[in-house]
Amino acid sequence: MTSAQTSPLGFLKGHGTENDFVIVPDAANTIDLPPALVARLCDRRAGIGGDGVLHVVRSAAHPEARHLAGEAEWFMDYRNADGSVAEMCGNGVRVFARYLEHAGHVTAGEVAVATRGGVKRVHLDKDGSVTVRMGRAALPEAGVTVTVDGRSWPARNVNMGNPHAVAFVDSLDHAGTLYDEPPYEPAGVYPDGVNIEFVADRGPRHVAMRVHERGAAETRSCGTGACAVAVAAARRDGVDPAVSGAPVTYTVDVLGGTLVITEHPDGEIEMTGPAVIVGEGTVDPAWLADHV
Repeated sequence: MTSAQTSPLGFLKGHGTENDFVIVPDAANTIDLPPALVARLCDRRAGIGGDGVLHVVRSAAHPEARHLAGEAEWFMDYRNADGSVAEMCGNGVRVFARYLEHAGHVTAGEVAVATRGGVKRVHLDKDGSVTVRMGRAALPEAGVTVTVDGRSWPARNVNMGNPHAVAFVDSLDHAGTLYDEPPYEPAGVYPDGVNIEFVADRGPRHVAMRVHERGAAETRSCGTGACAVAVAAARRDGVDPAVSGAPVTYTVDVLGGTLVITEHPDGEIEMTGPAVIVGEGTVDPAWLADHV
């Protein structure tokens, strides 16, 4: 790869329920994105600002995705705001698909996107909403206890291709500031860190959540987190589509809007919500050279 610091870097900005991303188109995978550069791009005061970077690469051009090229032309090489690599991002994949449409790579309808969490099937609706098939949730038995300001709650372990700990609380204020990762025990349940969701009921099959995302602190929304929350809420409510044979839908309010999550009897989970491209531009190479 060539260094992104020595030439102008084209980017776009997009968001899904205000979970926002810096989009870096790079079909041939020629741009180097070291963690320090990603962190600077995501810096909300000194950079562009975002919860992460969506590196848009053709699957055939990326060593981690070549084996998926026959199923999905495009690979979402996702990075957290601190520069670390992540397996998946539910809102990110919806914005990624919206970018592909914006750039003329795909049209409305079904789109396959390769991720480190597998190939995700996305439907671009003409009304502006985007639905992504998020795969199936795994429910490991080992859970943790999460503590904030002296209060503690048991948290359900849900894996959506990335790890989540879901805690049900009386008030979302109990989550505190979420500047730092809330402590949890035993730490060994999540050796690579975890996304922690705090969830409060709003009505029948309707919940609200706040989330501390691994590598990004509190975000306005988290797609995989909303899916994990819906599954955890359903099981808490005694609902399992695999047993009932009927799909179950939960509305999940996040700080940046609303997502609709449906779990089907075969375990497949679908997430629907908006995805928006805000604008595009070029990063000054002098800024890149000075700051990375």
